Amino acid sequence: MSIRVAVIEGDGVGQEIIPVAVDLLRFLEPEFELVPVEVGYGKWKRAGTAMDDDDLELMRECRCTLFGAITTPPDPEYRSVLLRLRKEFDLYANIRPYRYMGVHIPQYRPLKPFNFTIVRENTEGLYSGIEEITEERATTMRVLTRRGCARIVKAACEIAKQENIEITIVHKANVLKSDVFFKNIAVQTAVKQNVPYGEAYIDAMAYHLILHPEKYRVIVTTNLFGDILSDLAAALTGGLGMCPSANLGDEYGLFEPVHGSAPDIAGRGIANPIGAVLSTKMMLEWLDKNNSATLLGEAVEHVIENRVLTPDLGGDISTMEVGAAMLKYLEEHAC
Repeated sequence: MSIRVAVIEGDGVGQEIIPVAVDLLRFLEPEFELVPVEVGYGKWKRAGTAMDDDDLELMRECRCTLFGAITTPPDPEYRSVLLRLRKEFDLYANIRPYRYMGVHIPQYRPLKPFNFTIVRENTEGLYSGIEEITEERATTMRVLTRRGCARIVKAACEIAKQENIEITIVHKANVLKSDVFFKNIAVQTAVKQNVPYGEAYIDAMAYHLILHPEKYRVIVTTNLFGDILSDLAAALTGGLGMCPSANLGDEYGLFEPVHGSAPDIAGRGIANPIGAVLSTKMMLEWLDKNNSATLLGEAVEHVIENRVLTPDLGGDISTMEVGAAMLKYLEEHAC
């Protein structure tokens, strides 16, 4: 039986980078059934909704989703597509790997090689959606549950066990009672999983991660802290265009580059497709298509080593040309 994959280009540069990833995916796994799903600002303008129940049902009929980027509609009643998808499919683990890949850009200082993963809780915390606003006060409730804390730390431990490495538990337990709750459960879970652990306050972690990224391997934290820390870490790799991610539940996965729809450069053909391609690599690994995933990683390394790069990385190559160079590499090296 062929694997069905929902494909959401979304808006802006999503419509430029996802076709690159799809071309590579079709070459590597021609038996995959790729199912296009229209979601995003374009649909909202046409139909008054960015995503409807039929879209969700179509995604449920697929094994996983490859996702581009969404532009937020100017609607006070708008409900975030990504937040809804994370809730609907219980995609509680946001996995964001960062690795030094040899990108040299003048404004970035030289770095020691690093390879770390941020494991971010994806469905709770300050993004729980429990909010109230009046003329005099706005309130957002931060909800952490024992189940939510334990399972995200267990997900981090599973990654750490693969290489017998330590996890770093990031929190603000010196100020927030909810972080005392998270910290205690995180430590209990790490001990139960027999995984060594360290701890860091979120503000100190931001400082040390920029100065010494090579010291960390698996970082686990709550939703908002993980969101901020992830974008901060992107600066170490050469920018958001380089960064992939996986949103994982127990039964479903959604894979997306971490950047947004970038309307300032959309339509110019200069968006960096590497984050989308590496997200596709993560998807292939999740589907146990490891040979294809390895080839895709090698194709990315090939364009970086040969300076076939978009302007954000100091090159002058278009999105499609970068994709074409990766496809040519696959054609020459695939068995």
